[in-house]
Amino acid sequence: MAKAHGGSLTTHVLDTASGQPAAGLKIALYRVSGNSHRKIREAVTNADGRCDAPLLEGKSFQTGTYELIFFAGDYLRQGRKKLPDPLFLDQIPIRFGMAEEKHYHVPLLLSPYGYSTYRGS
Repeated sequence: MAKAHGGSLTTHVLDTASGQPAAGLKIALYRVSGNSHRKIREAVTNADGRCDAPLLEGKSFQTGTYELIFFAGDYLRQGRKKLPDPLFLDQIPIRFGMAEEKHYHVPLLLSPYGYSTYRGS
């Protein structure tokens, strides 16, 4: 009998400067092993600031170390008139570990000059 794969990974990006979901923000997911990074997936947030599907689920989910890179600069340049060049925040890498086959949610709260993240539910 095949082993059930119960883990999943999702994200959600909110623009705290505008009070809106960060729609159209590109995200890349990498698996990290030592000094090696292997890109697994790219996605773009929808109108709700979420990806249309989990970044990992089912057989594609494996425990280990991962890195999400949020392409915040490309998003922040859209519709904002006065931003410095270079931007204070351009690409935001978040490295995290998933030790169990459970649901992991890595949200990002974003503004042009700061961000925060946490393990969500």
